[in-house]
Amino acid sequence: MRIATTIFLTDETITPVRLARELEERGFSGLYLPEHTHIPVERTSPYPAGGELPREYSRTLDPFVALGQAAAVTERLGLGTGITLVAQHDPIDLAKQVATLDHLSGGRFTLGVGFGWNKEEAADHGVEWASRRALTQERLALMRALWAGEPTAFKGEFGAVRASNAYPKPVRGEPRVLIGGAAGPKLFAGIAEGADGWLPIGGRGLTEALPALRAAWTAAGRDPAGPQVVPYAVVPSEGKLAHYAELGIKEVVLQLPPAGEAEVLRTLDAYAPFV
Repeated sequence: MRIATTIFLTDETITPVRLARELEERGFSGLYLPEHTHIPVERTSPYPAGGELPREYSRTLDPFVALGQAAAVTERLGLGTGITLVAQHDPIDLAKQVATLDHLSGGRFTLGVGFGWNKEEAADHGVEWASRRALTQERLALMRALWAGEPTAFKGEFGAVRASNAYPKPVRGEPRVLIGGAAGPKLFAGIAEGADGWLPIGGRGLTEALPALRAAWTAAGRDPAGPQVVPYAVVPSEGKLAHYAELGIKEVVLQLPPAGEAEVLRTLDAYAPFV
């Protein structure tokens, strides 16, 4: 089982360069970074985990810039977003960012996709909340048109792109795409339609959820080898990881604290037995 990590990197935490070097030297398989462009002060959207919104949410580094630094100082470490709020991006610009990072890292990038929870943040980007899922799926399709080997036009409900020359291309045609979100028919249908797998936060309830996801995957005529399921932001234990292995899961993303160098390195030492 591959053991990757995630962390809210901010202007107050360990740097991307130091963390990436430590992860690769210690044998961790990857680094996934979250995204929030800003957190409006006047906010009615509740924090999904309950209570006050942690300080790090409003201080996150841009994940693509930080992962670019991580790519430059490593050779094997996987790089990913956990997650990118695709609806809040211009899809032509985002397709270029993704392709560039994947190209420069030698095909090490995973695009984790999410639909968001903060209505005020999304609204400042011009996103209509009720249509954000459809918008996200369409923008993924537009990005794939730009990644295609031949100039390919795309026209959808929310946007379009002409057949274009757009380079660089992702190393394997397109990056691995994992979609985050709570288990349910709508999410699983979207994964089966246009992704490689699922990023379930915390990894709870997988025994019950996986049959439904696999049924949606099979119904969509996808490769029987899939989907990939990558439990995300997990606090590990031997029993938990053994359970994931029994379910056929091949990668787990462990949560690191949004802290300075000393605390993060102590946590990596504590996680070392799982690598």
